[in-house]
Amino acid sequence: MKATVAGAPVSYGVFEMTPDGAATVSADEMLTSLADAGYGGVDLGPVGFLGRGAQLRARLATHGLELAGGWVQLPLSDTEGFEASLPSLRDALRVFSDAAAAGPDRLPLPTLADDGSLARRAHPGRGAEVDPLSVDAWERLIANTERAAGMIRSAGFEPTFHHHAGTFVESPEEVDWFLAGTDVDLTLDTGHLLIAGGDPVDAVTRWGHRINHLHLKDVDRRELQRVLAAGGGMSDVWMSGSFVAFGDGDLELDRVMSAMDERGFDGWIIVEQDVLNAPDIAIDAFRRARSADQRINREALRAWA
Repeated sequence: MKATVAGAPVSYGVFEMTPDGAATVSADEMLTSLADAGYGGVDLGPVGFLGRGAQLRARLATHGLELAGGWVQLPLSDTEGFEASLPSLRDALRVFSDAAAAGPDRLPLPTLADDGSLARRAHPGRGAEVDPLSVDAWERLIANTERAAGMIRSAGFEPTFHHHAGTFVESPEEVDWFLAGTDVDLTLDTGHLLIAGGDPVDAVTRWGHRINHLHLKDVDRRELQRVLAAGGGMSDVWMSGSFVAFGDGDLELDRVMSAMDERGFDGWIIVEQDVLNAPDIAIDAFRRARSADQRINREALRAWA
């Protein structure tokens, strides 16, 4: 396997939807932690968190890391909302271009995702029940994905699409429909697939020829089911500690990686242990735990990349 392993700001509590999330760790503290653990790259996180232009390139070079990809969330089934969101896509593409100007060994993949709805985010894993998408809305989602993908390709990058709990492309069936309607390939996220009732090993068999990006998460399914049974939404899942270090959850990591290896996967493997800091946990303790987990996660992948 020729893949490259990257870390992610979400593993340190830095999320796009939490403007003050960067307070859990600075960009340089996070990059030092990842570089010391042996990662080769990092996901973008909130646009601007790692800097822009020369600052971004210098920061990555200092730590010996490359940019792996980055989350671009768009309301794909809402034509008016999609139009209004296009400046955010253009802004993200400028940052990808900033990083690519350094001539990296492997280009980052702009990672498209749907915005979902309040109802879906409040009921992760049950989206098709609580807020099904109409045929017309599906057609808009596909058309707008193709348009966003065209913009990404025009900027010199290859797009990838991230299925995600709380969005309109969540369940295995919804992923099937998406892939049947577009030529945009898939980011397989093992954690979000488990939330949606899927099997990551089966997913490699089912979609392996369309997987061009890999997000690896381990999940404590008992804790996850506790949160969901109590009516928790995605924020509750992230704060609960449902996403754990490799080996502490129920992901069959070796089977997933063996299946990807058999398909000759040659791309970015991004370790994402999505964790929001709970209000009652001290920041210093949170930082130490995050760094320790990312060392464990990197070691777990040594046999593969």
